[in-house]
Amino acid sequence: MSGLPNLTSDDHVQGRPGADLTLVEYGDYECPGTGRAFGVVERLQLAFGQRLRFAFRHFPLVDENTRAMPAALLAEAAADAGAFWGMHALLLAHQDRLEDIDLGRYAEQFGLPDTGGTRAHHQRVERDMDSGKANGVTGTPAFFINGARHHGGLEFDALSEALHASGG
Repeated sequence: MSGLPNLTSDDHVQGRPGADLTLVEYGDYECPGTGRAFGVVERLQLAFGQRLRFAFRHFPLVDENTRAMPAALLAEAAADAGAFWGMHALLLAHQDRLEDIDLGRYAEQFGLPDTGGTRAHHQRVERDMDSGKANGVTGTPAFFINGARHHGGLEFDALSEALHASGG
């Protein structure tokens, strides 16, 4: 499937632009599967090195996970301060502590003024969600490899094999 839009300057990306492989994850900060996927993605990045570019897109499952949207908004506030990936890691490491008081403490750690999120932050998360919905995402984590939806397992071996099959 080539329907996954190209990465844009709005995307949160790690890795070099000319990488052979692009892995896009739609995730929810309160979703246990997204939490488990964090370590898998880190291992994939180590294994594939410069050949892999990774992008994270927000897909808070707001009907199931009431703290996912506030966490995504905080991640966007951190992005404005150049600290998206640090906040991303912190939120996923503390999925069981995403109440307002916790998010306020995380914001303080990063020197952020508040956790409510601006209109631009809301729009940014909505763009990710719209992109996910347009590409058939209904749950998290959802992965795309070089634009094609990955329907296999979410453990390291399955994703690694799929990346190799895509040309890596």
